[in-house]
Amino acid sequence: MVADTHSAPGTLVKDTTTQSFRQDVIAESARQPVLVDFWAPWCGPCRQLTPVIEKAVAAAEGRVKLVKLNIDDYPEIPGQLGIQSIPAVIAFQNGQPVDGFMGAVPESQIRGFIERLVGPLGDGVDALLDEADAKAQAGDVGGAAEIYAAVLAQSPDNTRSIAALVRLHIQLGDLEGARGFLESAPADKSADTHIAAARAALEVAEQAQNLGDLREFEERLAANPDDHQARFDLALALNARNRREDALAQLIDLVRRDRTWNDDGARKQLVQFFEAWGPTDPASVLGRRRLSSVLFS
Repeated sequence: MVADTHSAPGTLVKDTTTQSFRQDVIAESARQPVLVDFWAPWCGPCRQLTPVIEKAVAAAEGRVKLVKLNIDDYPEIPGQLGIQSIPAVIAFQNGQPVDGFMGAVPESQIRGFIERLVGPLGDGVDALLDEADAKAQAGDVGGAAEIYAAVLAQSPDNTRSIAALVRLHIQLGDLEGARGFLESAPADKSADTHIAAARAALEVAEQAQNLGDLREFEERLAANPDDHQARFDLALALNARNRREDALAQLIDLVRRDRTWNDDGARKQLVQFFEAWGPTDPASVLGRRRLSSVLFS
């Protein structure tokens, strides 16, 4: 029988055989803990356990994997390990069994079992990230970065942490460092909302990097209110100084004056701002409302 691999998500959950057990469990557990679920099709408690343990594994975000072994088809491994009752779950780390449990235990117990191996799951990680976000907003960049880095050490593909570190480096003016963190994101996470927003924020910061002083653009506009490039550059410069509503006002005015300028450039720039700021940011909400009133009035 060929092992059937399915996702929950990705390759975090797979079926194994006697022949593939060494690769799927022993070798793989050198990279992260692997849980082995010994089960059989006739076992009712096994069917109860499956969705609960797969949910907990998914909450670990890649820090642990689940391998399922049908003891009817492949009795050799459970026989060697002394598995006499199912469901039974054994955790392997660095090629050795280190912990386990038997029966269709409650979700809270399964989460505690996994957390002993890899640290906080799901809500625990989110709480840490909320704390880091609060520190960043309060100006404690170092404290925030320390928490984001700790989360990444446990979960290297945590896109919220990666995106936050990109933004912190932008805030510090270290665009090269921001680019490095952005490039560290897994290729299959490129469309993730956190990563897309961080990419947009970096692109906006790079656009504004070589712009001059605000006064230059303001003087050009005073001399010629239809200097669209000056108005556009002023909006970028204002945003770089975190004056979002002022930046919005300039781009909305530009859309109103000449929608076709630079191939609809002002509207496109607004959309990029909204992505960089995030959909719930007050400036994004205000900007979308103002843009809609201009486009559809």
